[in-house]
Amino acid sequence: MTAHAELARYRKTPPPTPSTPAASTTLTTSTTSAAHIDRPRPGDGPLLWRMARDSGTLDLNSSYSYLLWCRDFAGTSAVARDRSGQAVGFVSGYLRPDSPGTLLVWQVAVDESVRGLGVAGALLDGLSARVAADHGLSFLEATVSPGNLASERLFASYAARHRATLTREVLFAAEEFPDDGHAPEVLHRIGPLPF
Repeated sequence: MTAHAELARYRKTPPPTPSTPAASTTLTTSTTSAAHIDRPRPGDGPLLWRMARDSGTLDLNSSYSYLLWCRDFAGTSAVARDRSGQAVGFVSGYLRPDSPGTLLVWQVAVDESVRGLGVAGALLDGLSARVAADHGLSFLEATVSPGNLASERLFASYAARHRATLTREVLFAAEEFPDDGHAPEVLHRIGPLPF
């Protein structure tokens, strides 16, 4: 599904009510498993924390922060679920307060069982379409540590799919972090986006 078709689908979907599930996107992978993408719920927090921990590349936040994230930032985050409803991937993000048309992607993680199947890209596409429909979206930003090739490919692919420019610059140098050994964080800024 193209970004424009996905955006149109979200525009036609009424906001969820307490008696109906959140709008979701169906994701079919190249295996026999199918998943859908929707908003995280606080009950997803522990599993998202474990996925972040097991990723081997993400800075691990407290388990409490994942519970809060699923409650307070569900509108700017997304979860991929397998057929049983179990979370198999997530992207957490927020709209920058000083730039409300910019979605900052905080973390992206995919369970090892579905890596390489396009789940992370589908999460970014589905979340972008939803945020664009709900709030408007001009730019997507993420920080990536040098050498994280999977994330670099993910955001380069996203920019190419959306025919948007990708720029990179160091946002925080290594010496700006209080803990020794922290790599610099390179800002990947993608846009303007065609939503």
